[in-house]
Amino acid sequence: MVNTEVYILSGFLGSGKTTLLKRLLENERLLGRKTAVMMNELGKVSIDSDVARDEEVSLKELLGGCICCSIQDKLEAQLQGLLLNEKPEVIYIETTGAAHPVEVLDAILSPNFADQFTIKGIVTTVDGLRWRDRKALSPQLQQLLLEQVRHADFILINKMDELSASEQSKVIFEIQGINAMARCLLTNYSQISIDELRKLTLTFLKQSNSNSTQKALNLTTFVYQFQGPISHSEFEDFLKGLSEKIYRVKGYIKFDDSSKPYLFQYSYGMPFYMKEEMNLPLNLVFIGESITWSEIEGKLKKLELEFKKQRDHE
Repeated sequence: MVNTEVYILSGFLGSGKTTLLKRLLENERLLGRKTAVMMNELGKVSIDSDVARDEEVSLKELLGGCICCSIQDKLEAQLQGLLLNEKPEVIYIETTGAAHPVEVLDAILSPNFADQFTIKGIVTTVDGLRWRDRKALSPQLQQLLLEQVRHADFILINKMDELSASEQSKVIFEIQGINAMARCLLTNYSQISIDELRKLTLTFLKQSNSNSTQKALNLTTFVYQFQGPISHSEFEDFLKGLSEKIYRVKGYIKFDDSSKPYLFQYSYGMPFYMKEEMNLPLNLVFIGESITWSEIEGKLKKLELEFKKQRDHE
């Protein structure tokens, strides 16, 4: 089964996300790939979605809330519908300007279908003028701009023609100081080589290919696929040893002799369990920063193996 590529387009309001999306869709038409777009607007009516209206592009609009909080359930349902009915080769997700990249990834990576995606990366657009004058913004918006830059895999700094040479140098110096790992380009109207974006290194690791080499990006994800139940108490011990740089864990997991799985969620060191009434794929999705996922995989394999040995012995 060929995985669907996913590009997340991030960036503050008016920074050039929609212009970039239009260029990407033009390129997809040339490539002849089956493409889908998900656009998230905070309001009730989507203005930007007109750029994606094309009989060859599947468009899903998520209105009235942010993709990472109030409409997560709607997002999951629409993604599942796309995979089942449209089977796109690539999905572009344009987030609201108020979206935090970690929360967006969390919203996308449902354990029900996480193993069907290849997350290509987070592409963040930055308004060079807004960045230069960001001190005039509220502390919350300043922090959001910093977070969008810090977690990006590819950064476009727009409106360079409106900045002097010294201002351009300062902007790129500041942004690369925050995120030295991302590719960073100065541009106008999101005019870049699309081929450069296609070179984004995979940040999504599955159990089956966890030995493959990857670029050391800031934010990476990993899915572990359980073959059976594990000990609840041993799993709790595993959680206590997790790095504080693992921001989210979610998925379905079976404990001890339970016939049905639990929905498990973990953030900021706090676990949450809820018993499910039906059997679901036993996938556990992790989102973290600078994590060696092979160590996590090894510990979970050990938990499975030890529980199986214990049950066989009984």
